[in-house]
Amino acid sequence: MKICIYGAGAIGGFMGHALATVPGVELSLIARGPHLKAMQENGLTLVRGDETVSVPVTATSNPADLGPQDYVVIALKSHQAWQSAESIKPLLGPNTAVVTCQNGVPWWYFHKLPGAFEGSKLDAVDRDDRQWTAFGPGRAIGCVVYPATEIVEPGVIKHVYGDKFSIGEPDGTVSPRCQALSRAMEQGGLRAPVLEDIRSEIWLKLWGNLCFNPISALTGATLDVVATEPGTRALAKSMMLEAQTLAEKLGASFRVDVERRINGAAGVGAHRTSMLQDLEAGKAMEIDALVTAVQEMGRIAGVATPAIDGVLALVQQLAEGRGLYPTYPVENGDNLAKTA
Repeated sequence: MKICIYGAGAIGGFMGHALATVPGVELSLIARGPHLKAMQENGLTLVRGDETVSVPVTATSNPADLGPQDYVVIALKSHQAWQSAESIKPLLGPNTAVVTCQNGVPWWYFHKLPGAFEGSKLDAVDRDDRQWTAFGPGRAIGCVVYPATEIVEPGVIKHVYGDKFSIGEPDGTVSPRCQALSRAMEQGGLRAPVLEDIRSEIWLKLWGNLCFNPISALTGATLDVVATEPGTRALAKSMMLEAQTLAEKLGASFRVDVERRINGAAGVGAHRTSMLQDLEAGKAMEIDALVTAVQEMGRIAGVATPAIDGVLALVQQLAEGRGLYPTYPVENGDNLAKTA
């Protein structure tokens, strides 16, 4: 089984470390810069509690070095995955599966979705249908990522918590390719349940991200404050209820209610959301996959999203003012996206 992880950063590297010694898995990693150099010279190191383990890995910056794979795991942020679509094509054979590990709404969301909206496209996460065309939606396997990890130095990843990567087919089948990938991941010590309804799992994670991330970026507040201060809690709840109405119209379901979900976020404590961390670090902010795509889905399905619209407008202006809102190339589709 040939598995390539495209984007072997904190999450991709954590998954790669787990798969590196699984019998029958031929693993390769795509990375760049000092992180790539360190992995090539010293292997990939995982720090978990008091334990530090290094494993040798095959790592490169050039997908053409590797050839077609059985699975390509894209462990990039949504705008980076869009940028990289053409570069990934040398890894694709006739039966290669593309596993999408992005936060937020995946580009293939409406593929094989029962109902009137099947086959709709999402400009917010796949401008000009770039991924839809480069890969084909039939390759897509959804993946919802739960671990928290970070790169503490080139080639070294620290595991903070979590080991679950839920996977599933857009059409809801428990396919042999999902089962084989799940077995390999579980042999590596990860939890990889194969779900018949991956979209509901996507929404459960997105439900909090679409409100807590932009509100925290706008206010500078940590998660516990956003989820307990009356004003921001009420705003988050309004956004979540709009999203729930939309998701349920599209066939998804929620196994917890909105109050429990907000209380769960509050219980995490003084956590700085990823969007706030990106803002403070001067990195491109992951707005479109978490918020803009939800607004776009509301337009497609005819569901009003006034609270989401308002927060989105504010966080877009914030990001644009700081030069942290990814934009797309307008002339050469093979160029990498620029940061405005």
